Amino acid sequence: MTAALIILAAIVVVGGMCLLYELHWRSRGGRDEPPSAQPDGECCGMHAVCERDSLLAAVDTAIEYFDDEELDAYAGRVPETYTDAETEEFRSVLLTLLPDDVAPWARSLQLRGIELPLPVRDELLMIVGENRQQR
Repeated sequence: MTAALIILAAIVVVGGMCLLYELHWRSRGGRDEPPSAQPDGECCGMHAVCERDSLLAAVDTAIEYFDDEELDAYAGRVPETYTDAETEEFRSVLLTLLPDDVAPWARSLQLRGIELPLPVRDELLMIVGENRQQR
């Protein structure tokens, strides 16, 4: 008798949840639209890349330097052509950045026409991903 009551209660709870979802779905016009931007400025987690951390977001075209003016010499270079010493130069700048400055630094490099060496680019993407998970 007790097991039957538990099963009946579970069915009622699941049915109620389905009803609430259906009412919510209909109130939105029956469409599954992506959520709008979060009002508090936080990433909603529904996008492959959060707009706030996006390396490609063209919100601001003003170039910001992160005490890395020496990297301007690499503008227009192909990533595969960097030497180990040049790769270390990029890595040393990356590793001295604050976590919140990593994505803006990458955006600054893009605006300046500087491509990261492939190993440093992989490290940068890993750092940005870890920063996003911690938020």
